[in-house]
Amino acid sequence: MIRKLDLRTGRPVWFSYRAPAVPTSKLSRDVKTDVLVVGMGISGAMIVEALTASGHSVIAIDRRGPLKGSTPASTALVQYEIDQPLTTLSNLIGKEKAVRAWRRSRLAVANLGAHIDRLGIACNKAPRPSIYVAGNVMGISDLRAEAQARRAAGVHADYLTASELEKGYRIKGDGAIISEDNIALDPRKLTAGLLNIAAARGARFYAPVEATEFEHASDAVTVATKDGPTITAGHVVLATGYELAAVVAEAKHSVISTWAIATAPQKRNLWPREAFVWEASDPYLYMRTTADGRVICGGEDEEFSDEDARDELIAEKAARISEKLAKRMPGIDTKAELTWAGSFGTTATGLPHISRIPRRPRITAVMGYGGNGITYSRVAAEIIRTDLDGGKDTDADLFAMS
Repeated sequence: MIRKLDLRTGRPVWFSYRAPAVPTSKLSRDVKTDVLVVGMGISGAMIVEALTASGHSVIAIDRRGPLKGSTPASTALVQYEIDQPLTTLSNLIGKEKAVRAWRRSRLAVANLGAHIDRLGIACNKAPRPSIYVAGNVMGISDLRAEAQARRAAGVHADYLTASELEKGYRIKGDGAIISEDNIALDPRKLTAGLLNIAAARGARFYAPVEATEFEHASDAVTVATKDGPTITAGHVVLATGYELAAVVAEAKHSVISTWAIATAPQKRNLWPREAFVWEASDPYLYMRTTADGRVICGGEDEEFSDEDARDELIAEKAARISEKLAKRMPGIDTKAELTWAGSFGTTATGLPHISRIPRRPRITAVMGYGGNGITYSRVAAEIIRTDLDGGKDTDADLFAMS
């Protein structure tokens, strides 16, 4: 059984833009496959596409349908700067592992960008620098040390003074780190593009289909569904976000509620290079632009999973986000045209779980992405493809369940 949750509320900005349709079928009989992927959001789409590229027979199911879960709520800042700064993560898991995690994240963003180009997926992909502004969690001296640690790890970063930040980017702040080669994109268009490419290779999509039970055996997993038919697979991948299946309930995983706004298009008001901007604060603030010149701004995260309480806070949180945006970006019209709320899973270290489930080796769980859902989805697709192809990813240990 998979826990049912209200993944988002309001109208995310991505519904303002048309995404390609993803055809699905009704599951009317028992079926078999090499791999079953549960979940057809961005994570499931990357995994399905990667596995079909290796020649695996793949079925994907979703209890809602493609692109209908938490993916539309993503603000889609595809960046390799992960939630935990390198200096902080080094204290949590050790310097060697922290450096590997940051390098892998950097590689994942580069690989994803090249892969989108190679596949020819139209998803408004654009390169963006990322600016990490001093806040109440990391001040000026902390950011200088962080920039130095990143450079020592081979991950380029430069420190900007307050005057450089305002003169070069029209951003108010005490100082910041700037990094290059991150990606802005439309997550619904990317998800649809990946799924449709996988379908052209023979992947089968069934929705709405709700998995209810997972019977693990030595040679296969039999998945019961709410409406009766069963799916037998050599391997199952759970890409259900923070809607955890009972078989992974023991994993250390918490749920974060988040809120976001999008302004009306305002190309003339945008800051130079349309850099991603995020704060070293708690609660933190982050912002980006869309292809048509809207400003997306989100944050105000809180650690709770009550959907009703989360949704009741939309107006209050939106007003607070708009006020913070005005202080950080004085030249922007910060009036919210669209507002929404969503939730995501995270872990104590900020690194996701991407691994086979203990005592159920034919089931792999992918969860706990934190604020780097799309970046970690790419990492998951790479690790799972290598695993099911019979190999061993050199960074798999970083994401194993403890």
